[in-house]
Amino acid sequence: MRDGGGAMLHRSGRTSWRRFAVVLVPSLTAAAALGIGMAQGALAASFLISGQRFQLAADTLSGRGVSIYPMVDVTRKGTLVPVVVLGFRHAQINRLCLSVVIPIPVLGPYTLVVTGGTGRPVEAANLFIDATSVAAAQANTNNIDIGVAAGAVTKGPINPQDRKSRWFNPDVFAQQATSVVLENVRVISVATSAGTLNVPNFRMRVEQGNNPCF
Repeated sequence: MRDGGGAMLHRSGRTSWRRFAVVLVPSLTAAAALGIGMAQGALAASFLISGQRFQLAADTLSGRGVSIYPMVDVTRKGTLVPVVVLGFRHAQINRLCLSVVIPIPVLGPYTLVVTGGTGRPVEAANLFIDATSVAAAQANTNNIDIGVAAGAVTKGPINPQDRKSRWFNPDVFAQQATSVVLENVRVISVATSAGTLNVPNFRMRVEQGNNPCF
């Protein structure tokens, strides 16, 4: 099916992560290309990031209303960071782990670890994960469109701050799906935001040493 001159590939049912990961590569490439344009005077789309990468792990991440599109985040120092944004209108996360290793002068590295979603899943609305790396043992999708223009995404959300940015390219390669279930998820991210986030059995701790989620 063609819409507005762009090719749109429809796939439904179960999709292996190996195949799903392959189609992320054009998104990363497009993000890098967009970064070239941003180097000519772009500002951050939503907020200035620290630039430090953190890990996000989960046994399962189930999302309804899914979008995947490239973007470029900007650090406070002006460094450009190409990312792929994973957007979910609604998400459930089982056994969430989030960690960031913080080097402290004299004391050495310490790790901030946040966990939750044991017994009952974490619930999130309008969740956006700005990722530099995504992996999962399995990805099962429903009604996935690969190659849709970012400005034509309707099944999943686009971060409003991204959409308002003059650097958001509505014609760039994107993906969308009615729903997705990711198993054994491992994400490297530079920023994550959500409209609402409810975390059962929330726990935050600081551990001495380098002790990330994975």
